[in-house]
Amino acid sequence: MPDDIEQARRTAHLEAAPAVLVAALLDVLLALGSLWQGWWLSVQGDWWVWLALALPAVILAGVFVLGLGRLGVSSEHRRWAALTLLGLVAVANLVGIALVIRALLNGGGHVTGGQLLSSALVVLVVNAITFGLIFWELDCGGPVRRSLALERRTPDFQFPQDENPQLARPDWSPALNDYLYLALTNSIAFSPTDAMPLSHRAKLLMGVESVIAVATVLIVAARAVNIMHG
Repeated sequence: MPDDIEQARRTAHLEAAPAVLVAALLDVLLALGSLWQGWWLSVQGDWWVWLALALPAVILAGVFVLGLGRLGVSSEHRRWAALTLLGLVAVANLVGIALVIRALLNGGGHVTGGQLLSSALVVLVVNAITFGLIFWELDCGGPVRRSLALERRTPDFQFPQDENPQLARPDWSPALNDYLYLALTNSIAFSPTDAMPLSHRAKLLMGVESVIAVATVLIVAARAVNIMHG
């Protein structure tokens, strides 16, 4: 079992942390692109807003890389700290798309098609990464509990391998990539495609992710296409 726990921690270091850093880097690149192109949302020169929205992801990456266990924090407290920060990342992403939509509703004559497409792409990718990590931390009590459990009991998500164990290797359990794929397909199809949500919280979170994706694609991306072809 100690090897399983160490594997869960290694996943946080080598997989979860880089995923969060990608989300933060996208916001930083959008901020720099806004500064370079002179893009703005509410007032001129507010490109720095995207830097502020990247801050929770940067802090979360530090939690995954450093590991709160070194500071005497239990794995359960680390999990709740990570979930709290992931919630802040999700809220920050929602604020970002809300600011873009607000700019459109207030006239949006200064908003360009390139700005909208760039913002939509960043929001969609960050959305998928954030909710993939939330699902990873949520399912069956998180990665550490999953590594200690002899079998998957009361899971939040039902993967194909759960229904067809003969198709999976012995002692199979979902990895971070499985949850990222689940979040990606949910944000694109606006519905479950690979794994089914079983718990109320899983359904609620998948619904929230889909709503953000729908708003981004139908409102922002569609408006961007109209501007560029108008």
